[in-house]
Amino acid sequence: MAKEKKLVESITSRDEDFAQWYTDVVREAELCDYSGVKGCLNYLPNGYAIWENIQADLDKRFKDTGVENVYLPVLIPENLLQKEADHIEGFAPEVAWVTHGGLERLQERFCIRPTSETLFCDLWSKTVQSYRDLPKVWNQWCSVLRWEKTTRPFLRSREFLWQEGHTIHATYEEAEQRTLTMRDVYRDFIQDDLAIPLICGRKTESEKFAGAQDTYTVEALMHDGKALQSATSHFFGNAFPDAFNIKYADKNNELHSVYETSWGLSTRIIGAIIMVHGDDSGLVLPPRIAPVQTRVIPIAQHKEGVLDKANELLQALKAAGYRAKIDDSEKSPGWKFSEQEMLGIPTRIEIGPKDIENNQVVVVRRDTREKIVVPIDEITTKLAEILETIQKDLFEKAKTFLDSHIDSAVTMDEMVEKFQDNRGFIKAMWCGEESCEDDIKALTGGASSRCIPDEEEHLSDVCICCGKPAKHMVYWGKSY
Repeated sequence: MAKEKKLVESITSRDEDFAQWYTDVVREAELCDYSGVKGCLNYLPNGYAIWENIQADLDKRFKDTGVENVYLPVLIPENLLQKEADHIEGFAPEVAWVTHGGLERLQERFCIRPTSETLFCDLWSKTVQSYRDLPKVWNQWCSVLRWEKTTRPFLRSREFLWQEGHTIHATYEEAEQRTLTMRDVYRDFIQDDLAIPLICGRKTESEKFAGAQDTYTVEALMHDGKALQSATSHFFGNAFPDAFNIKYADKNNELHSVYETSWGLSTRIIGAIIMVHGDDSGLVLPPRIAPVQTRVIPIAQHKEGVLDKANELLQALKAAGYRAKIDDSEKSPGWKFSEQEMLGIPTRIEIGPKDIENNQVVVVRRDTREKIVVPIDEITTKLAEILETIQKDLFEKAKTFLDSHIDSAVTMDEMVEKFQDNRGFIKAMWCGEESCEDDIKALTGGASSRCIPDEEEHLSDVCICCGKPAKHMVYWGKSY
């Protein structure tokens, strides 16, 4: 019995030490492990399979909007990176440089890409000439390297996996619309497939992406009350392309600037899945992106006919399109149940001698532990209904948590007090000055502006910090 409790006992309670709980889950669910390079991860099969499902679904959503995939080099010449001053200034502290090729010192340093705007612009400066060449709506799935000082699995590492979309357009309006379209793609994907509710809006000037004119964001709330920037979409205007002299000739052969966007989502979204849905028994994965949607567990498998029936059930599930596996190891049923829960597999299907005799199986939901008796003949139909219910219930549970952790404040004392007592977002009015953002962060112990929402509420006439006329309502929160 002690062995059967081992998996759960190896996880720290979320409410006791959230950071340690997170580390325990990542380790025990075998999602990733540290490599020999400090701050870089080995993505293990369980973790990478989640990313593969995210990639497959998101890639389809991208292509439905006209996106094409490409792949550009991992190395960026120093002269390219310096062409856009704001961009290089924003990334300079995190850039890793290659100075030697073999044994010889290079005449020019190359940085390992922290992001690829410069490479895309360099390519387009040579290939885009006419209005017929536009728009370019491209994306690449790759890894990037940023020399972070502090790291945490998935949430912040030096090398991480992501997709980075880059587009150029003939008009301001078309580029701006693409920026918003991609923000909405992220919003729909994260809410529909990952069951994570979001706050959506635009970043303030100090929080936007280096070199961007506008940055749009989707922000999620973790179980510990901290925000996680989950995806961003940036509108660059024409400053970046102009630095690379990207021009196109219109129908009258007159030259014009192009307008650029970029947008990205990374493996930190796996961290969001863990922290929004997980519990003290491990992962809880939404069925739509779970690598395994159900695990068949034979009970008393040593008895005649049990394993045969369990494997017959497995094949029927696979034929019906489910991502299904079987645990026919010699471990005890209790250990198998604990392991299935640790891995976050949305359901398990128990089948033993009595179930076979009654022509039934028992489906156990990972999220609620509810046991549902289903006739074997109906399992391929009923399981879809159960999985869809789990998907919706996970979102509603997370939405209830988010809604209950959004508050508002109209005075600085009220804001400070609420950040001391509560976890989550606080809505407050702001004058638009970066100095007030800095003061709010200092006074609240780290709360930053998360976004200016698409639909702003009018909470008061003045900035919560300085008392000057307010320009925007902002969501504030402490973040990862």
